[in-house]
Amino acid sequence: MRKFRNLVIGGIENKVVNLILITILLVAGVFLASMLTQNNMLVSLTAETNERQLSAMTGTTEKVIDSVIVENMDRITDLEARLTDEMFRALAVRVQMVGDYAGKLLSNPDDAPRVPWQRPDASHDGELFVKALFADGLEEETVNEKLEILANMTDLMISLCSAYGTDNIWFTLPEGATLMADTVPGNWINEDGTYVTYDACSRYWYTQAAETGKLIFSDVEYDHRTGELCVTCALPVYGPEGSLLGVAGSDLFLDQMQEGIRKATENGGFQGVVNQNGHLIIAPDDQRYFEVVNSAKAVDLRNSEYEEIAALVRDAMQGKTDVRIVHFRDEAYYAIGVPMETVGWTMLAAYSEAEAGTPVRQLENDYQAIQQEAVGTYNSKITQGRHWMWALLAGLLILMLWGAIRQGRKIVKPLNTITQRIAELSETNLEFRMEDAYRTGDEVEALAESFAAVSHKTVEYLDTVKRVTAEKERISTELTLATQIQGTMLPHIVPAFPDRRDFDIIGSMNPAKAVGGDFYDYFLVDDDHLCMVIADVSGKGVPAALFMMASKIILQSVAMLGGSPAEILSKTNQAICSNNEAEMFVTVWVGMLELSTGKLTCANAGHEYPAFRRPGGSFELFRDRHGFVLGGMDGAKYKEYELTLEPGSKLFVYTDGVPEANNAGQELFGTTRMLEALNRNPDADPAGVLQNVRNAVDDFVLDAEQFDDLTMLCMEYKGPQAADQEG
Repeated sequence: MRKFRNLVIGGIENKVVNLILITILLVAGVFLASMLTQNNMLVSLTAETNERQLSAMTGTTEKVIDSVIVENMDRITDLEARLTDEMFRALAVRVQMVGDYAGKLLSNPDDAPRVPWQRPDASHDGELFVKALFADGLEEETVNEKLEILANMTDLMISLCSAYGTDNIWFTLPEGATLMADTVPGNWINEDGTYVTYDACSRYWYTQAAETGKLIFSDVEYDHRTGELCVTCALPVYGPEGSLLGVAGSDLFLDQMQEGIRKATENGGFQGVVNQNGHLIIAPDDQRYFEVVNSAKAVDLRNSEYEEIAALVRDAMQGKTDVRIVHFRDEAYYAIGVPMETVGWTMLAAYSEAEAGTPVRQLENDYQAIQQEAVGTYNSKITQGRHWMWALLAGLLILMLWGAIRQGRKIVKPLNTITQRIAELSETNLEFRMEDAYRTGDEVEALAESFAAVSHKTVEYLDTVKRVTAEKERISTELTLATQIQGTMLPHIVPAFPDRRDFDIIGSMNPAKAVGGDFYDYFLVDDDHLCMVIADVSGKGVPAALFMMASKIILQSVAMLGGSPAEILSKTNQAICSNNEAEMFVTVWVGMLELSTGKLTCANAGHEYPAFRRPGGSFELFRDRHGFVLGGMDGAKYKEYELTLEPGSKLFVYTDGVPEANNAGQELFGTTRMLEALNRNPDADPAGVLQNVRNAVDDFVLDAEQFDDLTMLCMEYKGPQAADQEG
């Protein structure tokens, strides 16, 4: 580079000036040479070009709109069908849960506690309330015992309604009594204070479910309670001998189902649902197309007078259709049908072809108006422009040369300053800062701001890295300490009782995170009674670990005071429920072994089934009776059972982390594989049994991430003779 009177020859300033000068000369030459030719060509081609552009534009627009409508209708209708189907699937799940629970209660009445039931009470209007309704002439004494058994479902029915945002669910006995949860119990009380009779067994949903023998979705009918149109899901429940125990059911009102399709009616659109009978059960509120009525008045659209619509409905019931044109009341519509898997119904959608063509017509009118205005303006200005062209070119050349020189200098000066400041950066001066010299309002300022921002963020990042590193080290230290503390809380000495030869016991716990919510314990209440515990706290991580420690201490303290396993669970549950603001719970299996006789007394609070092995036999699951989880409900009662262990018998208990371990394909390990692992070498000592199961789980899971805590306990009862022989 060389300097000549403040101009750097070969520098950026010189290059800017040369570029602008060359550009001006080239543009001026090309413009002057082509101006006359272009003017003449533009005049002759304007009319022809306008027509061709308009034709091509409208044709392309029509194709694009058609393609967009077809694609959007296919995608949106398929999505709406899945969403609507999911709504019915959720309804079916709620009814199935109530039906299953009622079937278990009624099939095993001796196992169910008797719970008082209630009649309608208007003071509970506006809240979910469970009450019993009776058919005319039915005496309460006839079904009192069954209702007391079904009343165990009160919390479940209220929970299902609350969780799914619905306001009713029920179970009806064949005798004519119904246990129902709804929000308007006052509707079931007459003005004179007597109760409204309700013969549910004569309702359409009851008879349809009883006749088909499976879960059904009814046609659109009037709700007995509110008089509103609704669809009812009902499930017949049968006893072990095939006798009808009752029917579970719940309503889904049309205003709930229509909420998802209201917007589809805007701008010529339509969306509706047709059931398996061809009846329209969901449609827009304005009812411009078809009216939603109950089944007695509903029309089978498969036999509609509009054959194209009838054909669409019939095809859609066989499978998803393509987007097609159908005619209805002298209008053409884009239409599509998509079936819904759960209920066997069909989602229909349509969009007016006339509405779809509106943008094309508007585009054509606007384009023609613009073209006419442009031609007039062009003709009036072209002559005036020629006169000014020569003067402007000369003046523009002078001004641009002057501006090029001035602008080149403005560009170079801040760039030189930026270069100097960057060169001054060092280990003690890492940050590049903005200065007034860089504030040029163009890319130079943006470049300087970028340098400043990057430099500032780099400094902040270094500080953040230091803080984060220190915090990670602190958290890692605390988690390590928590893991050590939790490990010391569990029995970890092997052998557990070196001076005892009448039994052998060992447990293990591998948390999914640094700390876990599972725990096991075994301790001697006295010289002749061994207490064994295994539990699983809801949740994972530090909260579950804290709850686990509190639960373990409470349970062990209660057990050491004496009492049966059922009493231990009841007292522990009472202690946990008294101060359980976190609303956590724990499943527990407790066993109390009388070492002199081999009598094992057990109680189960919602935990996994234990596995037992008789001498010379194989491990088998013992499907014991489950009580409610600890911390879930104050006042819960627990039942216990007794087994007699012979010398050589083995007990294996575990948490759900064992059967629910899954591999990369999301396949569960399961109790079948667990039993196979236990029986691979059933004669192994307790430590070997745990190792066999752990090896089987590891071989099944491989590289998949451990999802839940994996906790096991194994005890072998050798009997008092073993202790005597050793002695």
